[in-house]
Parts: sequence; C-alpha cells; structure tokens
Amino acid sequence: MSSYDTNNIFAKILRGEIPSTKVYEDDVALAFMDVMPRGDGHVLVIPKEPARGILDMPPDALGPFMQRVQKVAAAAKAGMGADGLTLQQFNESAGGQVIFHLHFHVLPRWDGVPLRPHSGTMEKPEVLAANAEKIRAAFV
Repeated sequence: MSSYDTNNIFAKILRGEIPSTKVYEDDVALAFMDVMPRGDGHVLVIPKEPARGILDMPPDALGPFMQRVQKVAAAAKAGMGADGLTLQQFNESAGGQVIFHLHFHVLPRWDGVPLRPHSGTMEKPEVLAANAEKIRAAFV
C-alpha cells in the first residue's frame, strides 16, 4: 500500500488552496460539488482525516465519517428531489481510484435517467452553486 500524498487535490481543497462549492462542513468531513458531475447534484464527501482509502482510515474515525456521508446523502436526495441515490467509493488504481484521498461520490438518481459518462467536462459554476443551495437547504 502506498503512503498518503499531502499534495493530492482533496488535501489542497481541505487547506483552502483550491476553491470548492461547499455543501457541508464540520470537524469530521467536507462535502462539495463535483466539478465534473456525472449527474445533477453530484457531491463528494471527504474526511478531514488524511486517509488514502477506506482501508487506511482508523476504525474509530470511520464511523463518524460514515455518519456524515449518510447525512449528506439524505440532503442530496431530498434537496434534488431524487428518486434514489448511488454511492460510489473506489480504492487504489486497480479499484478505479484516481484521487488518493478517501472520498464518497453521492449521486442523486431519477428513474429512467442514466448517469452521464465521465467526460472531463467541467460544469458551469452557477449550476454547481444552484444545486449546492438546493442540497444545503435540505439539511435537517
């Protein structure tokens, strides 16, 4: 297993070196809009703990982090008026991981609407901001 790289893009977002459209933040996690969404309301949830993947996260930190993933998922589904959700989490290159900081993709889903392919196209900031506002308004 490789070591954690403190210069990965999510670590830079956590340090405020790279901007993000925040949806939720507390002492455990940060949730922000994916700039290349595969669907409307696509949110990333990352721990503040420097963990490369799920197997690197200390068990006592994983539980509280997963509570935040659940909280963000509920708000994303409600705020976007979705029929369901897809959660994705990848580990290491062989598992499809590209950014080596533990993260969950929260994807609101609608019946009959497929996910968009990962095209590398960035979404307009105003669209991300509008979707983030819908999700933020749904937190209980």
